[in-house]
Amino acid sequence: MSAAPDPAAFQAEPAAKALADRFTRAFGTSPAGVWQAPGRVNLIGEHTDYNEGFVLPFAIDRAARVAVGPRADSMVRLLSTYGDQGTVTASLDSLEPGSAKGWTKYPLGVMWALRERGIDVPGIDLLLDSDVPLGAGLSSSHAIECAVVTALNDLTGAGLAAEDMVLATQRAENDFVGAPTGIMDQSASLRGAKGHAVFLDCRDQNASLVPFETEPAALVLLVIDTKVQHSHADGGYASRRASCELGAEVMGVKALRDLQVGDLEEASGLLDAVTFRRVRHVVTENDRVVQTVERLSAEGPGAIGALLDASHASMRDDFEISCPELDLAVDTARANGAIGARMTGGGFGGAAIALTPVAAEQAVRAAVVQAFAVAGFTAPDIFTVSPAAGARRVG
Repeated sequence: MSAAPDPAAFQAEPAAKALADRFTRAFGTSPAGVWQAPGRVNLIGEHTDYNEGFVLPFAIDRAARVAVGPRADSMVRLLSTYGDQGTVTASLDSLEPGSAKGWTKYPLGVMWALRERGIDVPGIDLLLDSDVPLGAGLSSSHAIECAVVTALNDLTGAGLAAEDMVLATQRAENDFVGAPTGIMDQSASLRGAKGHAVFLDCRDQNASLVPFETEPAALVLLVIDTKVQHSHADGGYASRRASCELGAEVMGVKALRDLQVGDLEEASGLLDAVTFRRVRHVVTENDRVVQTVERLSAEGPGAIGALLDASHASMRDDFEISCPELDLAVDTARANGAIGARMTGGGFGGAAIALTPVAAEQAVRAAVVQAFAVAGFTAPDIFTVSPAAGARRVG
């Protein structure tokens, strides 16, 4: 293991310094550093990632932070600022899929995945803090994983490129946590940049930054957290993925990425009705991602509203991953001035996004809150997000 980075070489951000101080109080020693990784909003491109397609997420200005200190033994001590959960202790030598519960499965999964790659991961003390909303579809779990993998990459001197860290965190998700997710969330968190979305080809990890700044266009991007909790490690997500794999097999292609909109007529005659709808969503969503990138580059964010609307309709009707709260949020936002809105994330709950003129922001916020109250739903949390920098050391 290489020497730990010199904390004096960094100008710690205030939140990082506060976390480092809290780490010192909790563990009795100073951390080697503090690292953070952002959550993400997927602007468009849902359930296309594991079909080797295109996605357009961006890192947001809400992040998970970890203060980390290496240990001389193989023990791991994990503590979170969230709630009164106490310190969780584990041994590196006992890590295996299914051996961890709660939030600790994300850092432990990353450690397991890195060790599976042959990286000499030491025991560590770790303190987690995060302001990424839990269960809102903003990838709070991947933010934790990306912060941890960034920290361990630095501390071990492994020299992993972003692409390698993406695959390590995907393995942690798939094989340790047990969630059959793709690579979109990690890629946004690790490769994001301020003022840009990440146009990612999930087949080969080729990524390019696309300008996405709402302020010059007098727009804001509202996130409407419905407070409906969702989980990727459940049957709904897995069944959608199985339908996609079946569709690709019947159509004789490696992945649904290889189908074009013009192939859907043939697909309708070969697939059962449910599988066809799943396939139609993925194929048309890929097309919408490409169109969104073209419009952002040529005309700016004011030109993508109709594509966001079409994406939500496809997820609601063809992929069937929306819910009444998400539909109400989207419909109400659109009716009160948003130029486009859609659910974001894996579905079955979580958040919607609404691209909204600054002049209509307060009207949209008020209307959504009122609509949820009338429907008897839990009050939503509504806030704005902006594209932010990706995972990095901050203290």
